[in-house]
Amino acid sequence: MALGVSGTLRRAPRPDDRPPRRGARFGSAYRLVASVALGALLLAVVGAVTGPTWDPAPLEEGIEVATADTAIGGAPAAARYDVREVEVTVPLDGATVGARISLPVGVEEPAPAVLFVHGAGTGRYQRAFLKQARSLAEAGVVAMVPDKRLDTYSTAHRDYVAMARDYLHSFELLRDRPEVDPARVVVYAESEGGWIAPVMAAEEPAMAGVVLVSSPVVPPRQQAAFAVDAYLRNTGVPHAVFRAIPRAVGMSMPGGGFEYADFDVAPYQQRMTQPVLVVYGTADASMPIVQGALQVRADLAQAGNEDVTVRYYEGADHGIRVGGSPTEPFLRDLAGWVLGLPVTGDTPPRVAGAEPEQTYVAGPVPQPRWLRDGVALLVLVLGAPVLMLVCGLAVGVARVVERGRSRRDPAAPVRRFAPGIAGRLVALGGVTVATVGAMVWYLLAVARLALDYERNAWVVQGGWIGVRVLGVGAVLAAVLLAHRAHDAREEGVPVAPGVVRRVAASGVVAASAVLLVVLAYWGVFQLNI
Repeated sequence: MALGVSGTLRRAPRPDDRPPRRGARFGSAYRLVASVALGALLLAVVGAVTGPTWDPAPLEEGIEVATADTAIGGAPAAARYDVREVEVTVPLDGATVGARISLPVGVEEPAPAVLFVHGAGTGRYQRAFLKQARSLAEAGVVAMVPDKRLDTYSTAHRDYVAMARDYLHSFELLRDRPEVDPARVVVYAESEGGWIAPVMAAEEPAMAGVVLVSSPVVPPRQQAAFAVDAYLRNTGVPHAVFRAIPRAVGMSMPGGGFEYADFDVAPYQQRMTQPVLVVYGTADASMPIVQGALQVRADLAQAGNEDVTVRYYEGADHGIRVGGSPTEPFLRDLAGWVLGLPVTGDTPPRVAGAEPEQTYVAGPVPQPRWLRDGVALLVLVLGAPVLMLVCGLAVGVARVVERGRSRRDPAAPVRRFAPGIAGRLVALGGVTVATVGAMVWYLLAVARLALDYERNAWVVQGGWIGVRVLGVGAVLAAVLLAHRAHDAREEGVPVAPGVVRRVAASGVVAASAVLLVVLAYWGVFQLNI
């Protein structure tokens, strides 16, 4: 003891009372940073080994365009007729659908005809193919647009072979009309219809021809991965985000279904003997516009069929639209090709239009080794926060019970987490859940930009940085919790006294660990950004 200036006694400072030296503070900060870096590195390794990478192969084979003029060789001179529309009902197996038939008025009958097959969506004749059908009818071609059958069609369940059988009912009805030449009925299929029309053509050799507009050709899973890759590249997302492509496209969806994702249309195309017109727009990034045309030619060659005409339209999108409407050269060429069959089926130029560009191959999608089950992933992402909430409620209930007991018996022990533990547990759970929420928001925001083919650096780059910063914050919270728990044990203070607090602390830590692994799986801690 020592006498102070005021004459009072004061205890001499002990070594433990001295403030930590600068070197000690630096060493502590260094260990903290090193621990966080090591934790993030370990999570990066976990993310790398729990799923496939995404590295599409470049497309090396090209297609030679003979001329920029898309006009169909051998097409007859254009004529123009007034149009009359009638509505009919098509009986199917177990259902009926409505249809619109556009008839050229005054054309020499019987006339050629075109049956339209819808792409993805609801496919109502009141709204679909209005411009295309009317243009054909004005040129002298009967055009029929049926409704798509929807009672057997959903996001999760689609049977392209059964859909082909349904459309064949419309084909038969159109062929039997008195205004139509039954030997000159053509099927026009757009987008998803490109997986249906070849089935129809293989089953109905009497079909006069097939028009494949923006046809995917490859299986749906491959086309989806190709489209997402193209959209993300246009949006300018960081490299790590591409890891989500095989992990999302390759996993099984919650609720099951989606068996059609691996439907292969090639065996049906290899049985097609009809002339085929293949049409793409050069601004359609969702389709393999070079690979698709090459595969159609190769598949038809298996049947000894070389009657393939390919057209590329400058600046046209997925529906061969420019400025929201089908481009006029396409409508002209469509009518000319149909009216001129069978001559136009094998008349040069076989490939014409704008030069198409396709950088990567639409190929098989790597399958996830972990978290492939969408139900399991959903249970983990939703179950972990629920478990944290239950743990917090359990501790709250335990505290109320203990307070009531202490009022009745002041000698009853009062249990509390070691100093600093409760706050760090809350921080760990909160930041981890916030990171998952930010990741979900980011993926949805990027998906919206990609589908609209827009760029937004604040969302794409800034959002990704924000997600990664939150991820590092979650690792920091875990490290701080671990350090405090270690210090409490060194001091002989129970970290989580009692069964309830011990189980609750373990539950929060386990749930946070699960979410951190999920975040690692989706690339949040990937080293190259």
